[in-house]
Amino acid sequence: MIHLKDINKTYWGKAPLHVLKGIDLHIGKGEFVSIMGASGSGKSTLLNILGILDNYDSGEYLLNGTLIKGLSETKAAEYRNRMIGFIFQSFNLINFKDAVENVALPLFYQGVSRRKRNALALEYLDKLGLKDWAHHLPNEMSGGQKQRVAIARALITKPQIILADEPTGALDSKTSVEVMEILKDLHREGMTIIVVTHESGVANQTDKIIHLKDGIIESIEQNLHHDASPFGANGLMK
Repeated sequence: MIHLKDINKTYWGKAPLHVLKGIDLHIGKGEFVSIMGASGSGKSTLLNILGILDNYDSGEYLLNGTLIKGLSETKAAEYRNRMIGFIFQSFNLINFKDAVENVALPLFYQGVSRRKRNALALEYLDKLGLKDWAHHLPNEMSGGQKQRVAIARALITKPQIILADEPTGALDSKTSVEVMEILKDLHREGMTIIVVTHESGVANQTDKIIHLKDGIIESIEQNLHHDASPFGANGLMK
């Protein structure tokens, strides 16, 4: 489904920064994968390239057999909107819109009527246990509720891939578990999920852990024990 071959990316500032140095990676349909690495290892850049939010300099990125290089902005936006759902650490909700409007937003860009997109948004909020919060603004919600709204927004277009950038980074340990359970349920339903995280407790719940270091893949670890609890006896993330 996702095939990267010799992907390179350099940022040209005062001093050139070679962020990704020949990344080779294959992620199959329905896989649950985490990308780990220290700050500056290139994991967010890699996620942005996978999400067609950033270009790469050289190499080959095939998404479902389509070469993602030199796509027009319109075509790139279409791919993003129909194939990929994004979940961010900072939620990226619009503060002056309520939960329903935030969740419905991707369908607005697809030209779906207001009535239909709001009905669908309510449906997804209900699935995530937020029906009673449908008409609340983000500043009236807890971090966990905001992340559930963000997950509902990511799911409403029925994407094939979920890209999650530190989805538990701003949450307490109990809420982190709840968010990971939602992601695991989506994986069981056949969704392809890629999570960038620095928390081993999160990575250990995925099928495959990709370790990035200084812009190269240091190792890829098949995780056979990913259903184990990410928490120790004291209730804290391992």
